[in-house]
Amino acid sequence: MGFIPEEPKRHLKEAFEAKLKDEVRLVIFTQETECARCKDAKELVREIAGLSSKIKLEIYDFVEDNGKAKEYKIDKVPAIALIGKKDYGMRYYGVPLGYEFKAFIDSIINISNGATNLTEETKKKLGSISKPVHIQVFVTLTCRYCPPAAGLAYKLALENELVRADVVDVSEFPDLGQKYRVMGVPKTVINEQTEFVGSVPEAQFVAHVLKA
Repeated sequence: MGFIPEEPKRHLKEAFEAKLKDEVRLVIFTQETECARCKDAKELVREIAGLSSKIKLEIYDFVEDNGKAKEYKIDKVPAIALIGKKDYGMRYYGVPLGYEFKAFIDSIINISNGATNLTEETKKKLGSISKPVHIQVFVTLTCRYCPPAAGLAYKLALENELVRADVVDVSEFPDLGQKYRVMGVPKTVINEQTEFVGSVPEAQFVAHVLKA
């Protein structure tokens, strides 16, 4: 039995047929002997990829394929890199289930179309970024306020190649939760120096990015 029930699976397949334009690669890194949730992540991504010929799946071992891991800047597992016409720097660490599932699916669709629904004002401000920006959004699968923050970070990465966005299920990486003092989610950390808690409006999120 898979992770996606039959009825939602049918709706997803129809949505992909209607909305996917270009190919999307889901590149997953696992290490099943050391990582408790790696098998689940791999099976879920395999299910998603099986719903459309435009979604391609690549599976690598974090240790044996260390060169690939470095190429994609993967430093922990399970990890999923979402790749479109190019690598937009979008990564998911953990298993994108619960409330994060829809945000993950929406991001696949955005990547396939190479476009987001960000405002023109936001896109203009993103154009002023001249140095690399690394966004980390810490989430949990039971947090209904987390998907908007995760989705927004991904959209910023899609619109500007200098922006890299990681969505991290903090319950899978408690050491990072301690490092970044994650007491509530979503918590966003930008360039290791600017941080805030909660799902904030687009304009406020972008202001934090520009500040960092």
